[in-house]
Amino acid sequence: MKHLLAAAGLAAATLLPATASAQSFPDTKVGVVDVNRVATTCTACVTALQSLEQQAQAVRARETQLGQPLQQTAQAIQAEVNALNGAEPSADLQQRVQAFQQQQQAAAQEIQQRSAIVQRNRNYILQQISAAIEPAYQQVVARRGVHLIVPTESTLAHQPAVDLTNDVLAEVNRTLTSINVNAPAPQQPAAQQTPQQSR
Repeated sequence: MKHLLAAAGLAAATLLPATASAQSFPDTKVGVVDVNRVATTCTACVTALQSLEQQAQAVRARETQLGQPLQQTAQAIQAEVNALNGAEPSADLQQRVQAFQQQQQAAAQEIQQRSAIVQRNRNYILQQISAAIEPAYQQVVARRGVHLIVPTESTLAHQPAVDLTNDVLAEVNRTLTSINVNAPAPQQPAAQQTPQQSR
């Protein structure tokens, strides 16, 4: 029994420094930030996202422009095929079918390329916004004396007093005055140069 009491006392003594250490830890001040609101409402962000939407609208308009005549051609060819009642199509019809398929593939490729550019521009815009938000967090933490910032969407509930969204938004507006909406062209792999032989 004495051994058990001694072991319990030893365990309690071992735990005391950890408890004291935990009590000396400073009271943590936590702030929350609506990251999505910062990323979509900062002045430069709004301008960039509007430009991005115009780019996307241009792609949709081009898709319609290419699609309407193709649809009309497809309907005309289909009517001729139906009129054959299973008979062999003429060489002229076969050539027109082949030309239509090539036009259709070219149109799809063009839209795919344009859409890829818009997506690349979108990613580039988001990278610039993210790069501006990260240091804004640090500035707000230092200015407001908080120890931790968490995204609003990760919280179940919070008091309005701990919402630092406006602080971060103001800091981003101060530092991020413009956003480049056109991403650099993807780098092509450099052609391997053969080393010149020394003479």
